[in-house]
Amino acid sequence: MSFQQAISNYLNVTKGIYPLVTFRILFGLLMAFGGIRAWSNGWIEKLYLEPDFFFKFYGFHWIPDPTETQIYVVFSLIIISALCIAFGLFYRIAIFIFFCCFTYKELIDATNYLNHYYLVIVLAFLLIFLPAHRNFSLDVRWRGIAPITKIPAYYIDVIIAQLTIVYTCAGLAKLNTDWMVYGLPLRIWLPEHADLPLLGYFFKQDWCGYVFSWGGAIYDLTIAYFLMFRKTRPFAYAMVIVFHFLTYLLFNIGLFPLIMVFNTLIFFPSETHYKFFYSRFQKEIVSTQNYVGSKILIPFFAIFLLVQIILPFRHHLYSGNLYWTEEGYRFGWRVMLVEKSGTATFSITDPKTGNQAEIINSKYLTPYQEKQMAIQPDFILQFAHFLAEEYRLYHGIDDPIVTVNAHVALNSRASQQFIDPTIDLSKEKDSFVQKKWILPFR
Repeated sequence: MSFQQAISNYLNVTKGIYPLVTFRILFGLLMAFGGIRAWSNGWIEKLYLEPDFFFKFYGFHWIPDPTETQIYVVFSLIIISALCIAFGLFYRIAIFIFFCCFTYKELIDATNYLNHYYLVIVLAFLLIFLPAHRNFSLDVRWRGIAPITKIPAYYIDVIIAQLTIVYTCAGLAKLNTDWMVYGLPLRIWLPEHADLPLLGYFFKQDWCGYVFSWGGAIYDLTIAYFLMFRKTRPFAYAMVIVFHFLTYLLFNIGLFPLIMVFNTLIFFPSETHYKFFYSRFQKEIVSTQNYVGSKILIPFFAIFLLVQIILPFRHHLYSGNLYWTEEGYRFGWRVMLVEKSGTATFSITDPKTGNQAEIINSKYLTPYQEKQMAIQPDFILQFAHFLAEEYRLYHGIDDPIVTVNAHVALNSRASQQFIDPTIDLSKEKDSFVQKKWILPFR
């Protein structure tokens, strides 16, 4: 069979819709819970109202900072739209609103970036194009939208492929010297949980960091593929639950464990979903219409997945230690790989008089922002430009020189100077070009 024939045959394959329905329901409920959790814990105020200055992703400096009313409206829309997604009510509108609002709140301040927030954005974007509301939804029950039981296989496989990319890239990222040879940073983190019953004794042992490091790499590299096959799927899903329960227990990574436990249910066939989740509520619908997927989506999904495959490896375009420079680090599914701390002391010099002032960062940044800024070069540069403008506008210095004395410790090593202290950062421009003012890791 030729490759072209194989592709043609695959495009005619259908799957039951129930895995996509389960995915929609759990995704919506979890996102609504996340929004309510952020509101009730005061994180809206802490992350979006307390800061006076927000860091932006490169190319997104045009994103406006929200007012108090606007950020509460955004979170209200996130919660309401997520519930509408879960219940399948006005689904197409709801998923688009959710995607826009969630993406916007993540673009407000780049210091809030987490891999699983990026995953939520990616999955929400895909759901815009998927008919996840065409069964077991209020759109079917109340709005008269025709239910369907079969959809083109690629509507489900695109999500499976995305999750496989996440796991595989996370595993490949772990194949570095610190993780595999030195067991870092887990050898630093695990002893902090020595007070846990039963497991605490093992966490104190030096070898435990190596076991968890190697086990984590093997898990990420293989789990998606074990989930693809019927015989290994039950065991693999049990491992998903155990693995993410441990990560939830040991590390403060929010909803990420639940997101992955719920998302990976899509690997199970439609018959399993129907049997366990829907058979008690409804008889299986025999669709009177043959749902035909849009052929336009086929090349679109292919290009989208190709970008997702390439993006995590863009760091190879840069020289130096990735975990030191962080050039090409984000959006690469590098989860829990680095223990990094640092300090950054900025100085402003008036070129006319030679007078110099040392900046108190906390005057402009929250403690969390200051911590993130001190270890990420693009944030250091953004803050330097902000300070230059601040002293130009409010202190009457026409062309202020901004330098920084920054030191960073990576994975328990001794602190090293991070940024060239002789460089006037106010004259440096951010771009995708390698940043020469980052000092090499030794």
